[in-house]
Amino acid sequence: MAIILVRHACAAACFMLAAPWPSAAPAQQTPSTGVGQAYPAKPVRMVVSAAAGTGLDATIRVIAPKLTDYWKQPLVIDNRQGINANSTVAKATPDGYTLLVVSGSIAVRHVMFSNLPYDTLKDFAGVTELYGSNSVVVVGPALNVKTVKELVAYAQARPGKIFFASPVAGGMDHMNSERFRIAAGIKAQHVSFKGSGEAMIEVAAGRAHFTVVSVLVAQPLIKDGKVVPLVQRHPILPGVPLIADVLPEWTLVGASAVFAPAGTPLPLRRQISRDLAHVLHSPDLKERLESVGIHVNTTTPEEHERKLRADIAAFAKVMKEIGLKAN
Repeated sequence: MAIILVRHACAAACFMLAAPWPSAAPAQQTPSTGVGQAYPAKPVRMVVSAAAGTGLDATIRVIAPKLTDYWKQPLVIDNRQGINANSTVAKATPDGYTLLVVSGSIAVRHVMFSNLPYDTLKDFAGVTELYGSNSVVVVGPALNVKTVKELVAYAQARPGKIFFASPVAGGMDHMNSERFRIAAGIKAQHVSFKGSGEAMIEVAAGRAHFTVVSVLVAQPLIKDGKVVPLVQRHPILPGVPLIADVLPEWTLVGASAVFAPAGTPLPLRRQISRDLAHVLHSPDLKERLESVGIHVNTTTPEEHERKLRADIAAFAKVMKEIGLKAN
């Protein structure tokens, strides 16, 4: 297999995904896209809209060897920060050889910023969603809170004195935390931090009361008893109830996904979507990802674009409710 890594190798944050793979199954030939030539006929560049060592980057580097084997072509993994990554792909040739891998933050940025150097809905074409993180609501042990109902009661008894933490004001975790707060009927003030790790530390120390974070980030602190999980998106943590059972009106939005530049032919995008689905749903890879809270959920290009618009509408609604204006 040939994977070309641009910028940095995966950092220590990849620890739960870094175990070696068993020997790969024989590669399969990708069928024709119907646009003149079998795809891919040369290396594919994946621009990852995240720094090396982050959860998104770590996950893509786990998927990459399988995709390389299936495509029989090298992958160029190019880490770029947020808007820079998106701009790079928006301007790329729409031939399927430059793809954007991005979290649900692409929908948040669309509603948060009025002067982006690209138009999210006009400059990108959907390929597929990849996965959604298994988010979990956690509190510090000092609160002596074990359920969402108890957290609501705790907050109602302390009006104006409850704080919730998230990385980056206006980010996807912030928006989903606000959606949880609104659905639960909790009045709380938001405090932003530099990253999810720092937000977790503040919750563990009792300086913030709760946060919504991925299980991948929360698991070590949950295991050590430094934070208490109240509710989770998918059944990964033993004994922790599901959001759908406890607070069905709260739905998490935003998923990691693949986009192509606008103008990339639909037959080609459908082909890439099918190939990614084939790889992600292979039993060993799917089991490995879901064991650490990464829920595989691939879509067609058409479904992907509909869900993007729905996510944008959901985040815009939250911004309006909390009085947050686009920059």
